[in-house]
Amino acid sequence: MNHNKQNGPSPTPDDVFTTNFKNMNFKKPGNGNLKNGINKVIKLVGLAVVAVLAIHVVTSSVYHVSEQEQVVVTRFGKVCDVKTAGMYFRIPVIDSIHRVPTTTVGLPIGYRPTNPDIGEDGEAESVTNESLMITSDFNFVNTDFYLEYRVSDPIKYLYNSEDPEAILKNIAQSAIRARVSDFKVDDVMTTGKAQVQSEVKDLLIKDLTAADIGLEIVNLSIQDVEPPTANVMAAFKAVENAKQGSETSINNANKYQSEKLPAAEAEADRIVQNAEAKKEARIAEAQGQVARFNEMYSQYALNPLITKQRIFYETMENVLPGTKVIIDDGKTQTMLPLQPFNADFSANATSKTSIESTPKAENDTEKTAAGKTAEGGDGE
Repeated sequence: MNHNKQNGPSPTPDDVFTTNFKNMNFKKPGNGNLKNGINKVIKLVGLAVVAVLAIHVVTSSVYHVSEQEQVVVTRFGKVCDVKTAGMYFRIPVIDSIHRVPTTTVGLPIGYRPTNPDIGEDGEAESVTNESLMITSDFNFVNTDFYLEYRVSDPIKYLYNSEDPEAILKNIAQSAIRARVSDFKVDDVMTTGKAQVQSEVKDLLIKDLTAADIGLEIVNLSIQDVEPPTANVMAAFKAVENAKQGSETSINNANKYQSEKLPAAEAEADRIVQNAEAKKEARIAEAQGQVARFNEMYSQYALNPLITKQRIFYETMENVLPGTKVIIDDGKTQTMLPLQPFNADFSANATSKTSIESTPKAENDTEKTAAGKTAEGGDGE
């Protein structure tokens, strides 16, 4: 019989499961084991939930503010504080934080960089509807600007406007067009760039302050200015080259002037000094002559005849140096030397000339002395 059992049909899986289920020893619920297990599971789940909530509260209550930002804290939707760099605590659910970057931001106007990571120095493509402008002399010009700004008031930045960056860009474009239209195209493209840039910046700051959107201008610079066509660009380049040539010529002329002017000034000083020296010499000579005349006049007043004779003798010595002169005063007898005919004739002629000129010289001397006396009397 045992042999027949061993050689009987094999049990199916259902038979095995049924047999094992019947052999399991289940305890009745009344003993409380199942209830205790469920309670333990509930407690574990509750502890896990509490732990997760605690971790969430801690992580959401403590926050960090970096150097490149500020945080606006609101409580029930109302602004209550602005935090700078550091660690802070907030009340979960009740308090909310809004991070605002305070770093300087660049805004290209009139172009877009092909690689934004490079910034303003990289390659760019033109945006015509932003760069094309008209000047005061009714010429078109493409003008590119680079604007740098930052947040000055985080509260106004968050709540005074919906899109402060867009408002800033519109204000900047308006200021640029307003000021470029005040200048001629030559000034905008060549010598007036600095003035255009300065006036645009001043107007932009004024309009941005009036908008009160919590932004401030750090810097504004002209990146590029060019006419809309290649032909006009070539013409402006030719004008610029001509201006540079003119500046070169002016610089060379100034250099030549600086080289020659010192020599000319030195020569002028030398001439002036020589003239001053001659002037002083003439004055000294005139003063000496006046002193001699005054001395002679004082002697003439004491002894007129002797003074006249002395003057006559000195004059004849100066007029006829080295000439032998014989003066006959009419009181002595003239002795004629025995000389050859020609020498006698020459001596007689000389003597006659001297005798005839003597009274005349005396008369002239007397007249001169009298005239000087009269002048001296008038002067006194």
